[in-house]
Amino acid sequence: MELSTENTGARTTPAKRVVVFDYGFGNVRSAERALARAGADVEITRDFDTAMNADGLLVPGVGAFAACMKGLKEARGDWIIDRRLAGGRPVMGICVGMQILFARGIEHGVETEGLDEWPGAVEPLQAEIVPHMGWNTVDAPAGSELFAGLDADARFYFVHSYAVHDWSLETHNPNLTAPKVTWSTHGKPFVAAVENGALWATQFHPEKSGDAGAQLLTNWIGTL
Repeated sequence: MELSTENTGARTTPAKRVVVFDYGFGNVRSAERALARAGADVEITRDFDTAMNADGLLVPGVGAFAACMKGLKEARGDWIIDRRLAGGRPVMGICVGMQILFARGIEHGVETEGLDEWPGAVEPLQAEIVPHMGWNTVDAPAGSELFAGLDADARFYFVHSYAVHDWSLETHNPNLTAPKVTWSTHGKPFVAAVENGALWATQFHPEKSGDAGAQLLTNWIGTL
């Protein structure tokens, strides 16, 4: 781990410490490089205390929903995510690392329980061409912090065959900020990103999305 700093006028303050959670399912090296480029002090680890105490926790994910959930639980990642969010400590999921945050995933007719941070099911994409692989635009809501400073036609890199097509979480308490949900379309509209208090996530890969992805990660780090 290499320490870095960021300049703020005459003062120098430590960079935010971000852990890329290494539970065996994710492009951890790509994520590490992208976060470092965005100004974070990054460590790849599955160490419980280090993950709990970092300013931000990034949870990548590639492969099958069920396999990712199994690996996450074996590394106690489910407990770490839950405890961090209970204390308002930021967590960001990417690709399958986003999908496992929902209540369940359905692959080849088999249903697997997710972390249930959000209601809803991860289901097969409803499109003529699957997987959805390549660059696509997104429709971010007004006031999004995640997409701040990005043009409406900014493109992000997707690689997935499953997605959430229906967002059902509602916030009736006027004292709570409603989640900000970003959509994209491949066949049918699907959830491309969510900002919900300390929990943010993207279906696309910001670490593979060039300058747009770098800006997005910079935005997240700026909130830590």
